[in-house]
Amino acid sequence: MLKNYLILLMFCLASNFISAQMVSGTVLDDASMPLPGVTIVVKGTTTGTTTDFDGNYSISASNGDVLVFSYVGFETQEITVSGNVINVTMQAGVALDEIILVGNRAKPRTILDSPVPIDNISVSELRNTGQPTVDKMLSYKVPSFNSSNQTISDATAHFDPADLRGLGPSRTLVLINGKRKNQSALVYINDTPGKGEVGVDLKSIPAAAIERIEVLRDGASAQYGSDAIAGVINMVLKKNVEYTTVNITTGITTEGDGFTFAADLNTALNVGDNGGYINLTFAYYEQEETDRSGVPGGDGLFGVIFGDDDILNGTTPWQQANPDLGMTVGQPEIKKFDAFFNTGIPFKNDKGEFYAFGGMTYRTGKSFALYRAPYWIPDTFNLLHEAGTTYEGFQPTFETEILDNYFTVGTKFKVHGFNVDLSGTHGRNAVDYEVNNSINLDLGADSPTSFDVGAYTFSNVLANLDVSRSFDQVNVAFGAEIKSERFTAEAGEPDSYFGGGVQSFPGLQPSNAIRATRDSYGVYADLEWEPTEEFLIGGAIRYEDFSDFGDNTSWKVNARYLLGGKGAIRASYGTGFRAPSLHQIYLSNIQTLVSGGTVSNQGTFNNVDPIIREGLGVPQLTAETSKNISAGITYKPVSNLSLSVDFYNVKVDDRVLFTGEIGFDGDAGTTNPVEQILLDNSITSLKFFVNAVNTNTTGVDVVVNYKNIELGSGKLAVTLAANFNETKIEGQIDTPPLLAANGYEIFNRKEQSRIISSRPKSKVILGFDYKISKFNFILNNTYFGEVTWQHASDPTKDQTFSGKIITDLIINYEISDKFIIYGSANNLLNVYPDVIDTKGDFVTDLGGRFKYPWEVNQFGFKGTVLNAGIIFKF
Repeated sequence: MLKNYLILLMFCLASNFISAQMVSGTVLDDASMPLPGVTIVVKGTTTGTTTDFDGNYSISASNGDVLVFSYVGFETQEITVSGNVINVTMQAGVALDEIILVGNRAKPRTILDSPVPIDNISVSELRNTGQPTVDKMLSYKVPSFNSSNQTISDATAHFDPADLRGLGPSRTLVLINGKRKNQSALVYINDTPGKGEVGVDLKSIPAAAIERIEVLRDGASAQYGSDAIAGVINMVLKKNVEYTTVNITTGITTEGDGFTFAADLNTALNVGDNGGYINLTFAYYEQEETDRSGVPGGDGLFGVIFGDDDILNGTTPWQQANPDLGMTVGQPEIKKFDAFFNTGIPFKNDKGEFYAFGGMTYRTGKSFALYRAPYWIPDTFNLLHEAGTTYEGFQPTFETEILDNYFTVGTKFKVHGFNVDLSGTHGRNAVDYEVNNSINLDLGADSPTSFDVGAYTFSNVLANLDVSRSFDQVNVAFGAEIKSERFTAEAGEPDSYFGGGVQSFPGLQPSNAIRATRDSYGVYADLEWEPTEEFLIGGAIRYEDFSDFGDNTSWKVNARYLLGGKGAIRASYGTGFRAPSLHQIYLSNIQTLVSGGTVSNQGTFNNVDPIIREGLGVPQLTAETSKNISAGITYKPVSNLSLSVDFYNVKVDDRVLFTGEIGFDGDAGTTNPVEQILLDNSITSLKFFVNAVNTNTTGVDVVVNYKNIELGSGKLAVTLAANFNETKIEGQIDTPPLLAANGYEIFNRKEQSRIISSRPKSKVILGFDYKISKFNFILNNTYFGEVTWQHASDPTKDQTFSGKIITDLIINYEISDKFIIYGSANNLLNVYPDVIDTKGDFVTDLGGRFKYPWEVNQFGFKGTVLNAGIIFKF
């Protein structure tokens, strides 16, 4: 009944408008040059526009309204409307004065007067990291954000898990222009950071389409709903731009591999004569694989030792010729095409605005599985080598085809003084899998060598209503959301799962196929009170109801006190939640992984399977809940210097885990219920998802910006940003009674390390940006703190990988105002992680195949990457 009322309310509000006059003008910089892309917002509302190529703008506003003019790198200005024309000259400023939209439903605020910590990162700052994709750009710009290349991890290598504050990919909400972005179709189920989590495919958003990224470093479930436990990332797309911009770049590692090429175009067109626009972005990116495999001198997984002909059975020549065991360990091959748009069209009667935005990303990739040495798979029936030639084994490839599409359409208008935003969003991510250069041994000589092994999709449809209004001392906002989600798994071709299945990844079976849906709705209210200019106190509450597991109510309170216009003291406390994803509830498959000291098939059983629910007593998945507290200070002692320090503590209860391997107990005389399941399904171990752990994360964020420092004939900007955090597991792992009674540990020390120590506990970024004449020199130094891999059962075999500093140098040269050339050296000093020390356990590095850590990860292991490119504007 409530859902029907909400739908009716949305349509009723859409038919009510009030009139306002058009205010227009020109915005110049402090050198009297037109300034395109300046954001103009009617204070206390979400009504806004941007300046065009010539610095011109028009916006619907009434006399007495306050227009807020903001642009990255310039002081924000507020001007009261008293006529139809307002011309503005912007003055160079600092980041604390920039307008941000995320984190407050009632009205836009600056970083200075926001009651919660927010980063505002411009597209030029992203570009100046020298990184190729948005996820890597953020990793080298935001200390609490982490993402690094994965390898030998099936589809995970094609997505790369990313997270805020070390809380896992599932607990960061991603928005585009303030609207929820769909999650990916993939669950990270391999042995990498983020194992068992579901995140947003950040590779599906091209940097060329982005104007800036706002990173809210605070829990925000009371405002935005599920997933916003660690924070919110809002990607603001470009609107009007001065020029059509073409950017072409290429790069290669100093090892001669990992070649990259990227090209993108961004342009804007005027629509109508009332300030309408459409921004278009087209981008292409490709990368080749890298290889940093180990040279083990033997193969512990198979008891193979160099020179031992009895064990090698005559394969010594192959091993001598392939000391790396034929492996390719590094980044995967990727080819990616993006098309994005963003449009806003004011109504001709000046009563509101129509908007739409979205895009499509098509991406293919190829990663590599463990090489099947001749002593591992002794015969392939002449299918993978020519008859009469020496058989030398084979390396299966895991290949993906990923399609991500996202679209939002909406309208903004006023009803009786209230700002109304009514929108609908559809998002979908699909990944299709192939295994090539492999065989199914059980099919013998009839086996194909290329296999369709299945596919996953995830999609959602949302309708949102957001209403806000500012009074003299009170700002109010309220709204509603209706959401429908869908997760599907498609079986592979029969040859891919027949018998033991194709080598490296047995295909999804018909029993794994699923069509799962759920619906939810939410309502929220947000209230702020400013009794004085300095003091603000606010609160928010949100109720959500899900069709599968139940409902949740989250709330939040915050406060802020301004320090004479030069800073602020701020604090917040709130609760949050995360609904278990449909993927985590319904995913099931068979994987080929290292288990029990050898390579074998493992089974993942979903949460609705009677084998798990009834046979092992695993309870239904339910929502994680959280408590989040933060307190900090921002200060701007002089116009060019700003700093902020924020403490936070996040407690997550009933966290959803993907269990470790649960296998045979070693007692040959008996068969317990778990072992019977393994025997019935021809697997060596099983895994499942369960709410089973509570965590406590404590940390501090520090940001210092010092800009416009006179140095010789140029100007220097210095940035210091740091994050220090620690996550602990509180209490005991909640093991289902039947498993506990049979002596099983569902989340051993190795699995626990993915939560508490797989990401750096400290990360510090020190950046220098020097502009002189036509040159721009950027030197960034990023310290990635230590990470620790824990052995499953033996603490003496743990390894801590020491902290490292990665230095990046970027040089831009402006040949003219329309033509720029640039070059960069990422990881200038060719720094690598510490080498794995197995301490006698060959499983630690998979028999010597891995030289560098992959189960815990700091910054990958590509080494130095050299890039060069051009930017052309017309």
